[in-house]
Amino acid sequence: MTVELPRPAPSITPDTAAFWAGTLEGKLLLERCEDCDTVVWYPRGGYCPVCGKFSTKQFEAAGTGSVYTFTVVHRGLGDYAKLPPFVLAYVELDEGPRLMTNVIDCEPDDVHIGMRVRAVFHDTGQGSAIYRFVPESDAERKAASDAV
Repeated sequence: MTVELPRPAPSITPDTAAFWAGTLEGKLLLERCEDCDTVVWYPRGGYCPVCGKFSTKQFEAAGTGSVYTFTVVHRGLGDYAKLPPFVLAYVELDEGPRLMTNVIDCEPDDVHIGMRVRAVFHDTGQGSAIYRFVPESDAERKAASDAV
């Protein structure tokens, strides 16, 4: 069963505007500190939370990672209140940061820690797209490893 989740528009600030613009193009943009090489999530206008310098530059992440942890939500709130069970997860990107997100297009019982996933984007209709993750197929994993 595929659950169609709501697509709430995020609050966009000057520090996050480029990130959200990228989502409309199907890009997951992260920042990397040019001084200490830390990959930074969430966008914070050039500031590195590790070394304290304003020296981050944006780059396009691969959009792949693995489920770090998750829960199946049985009783949502607001727009999520009448939905069947859905997955809320932290996905650890291949670049390192962990993002809170949903894992979709699979049964909640099929989700497991370590499961390989890739980002997909759902337009909010308000100048941004929500990123969510879907299971990465064996064929996609093989193609990615062959490309390296």
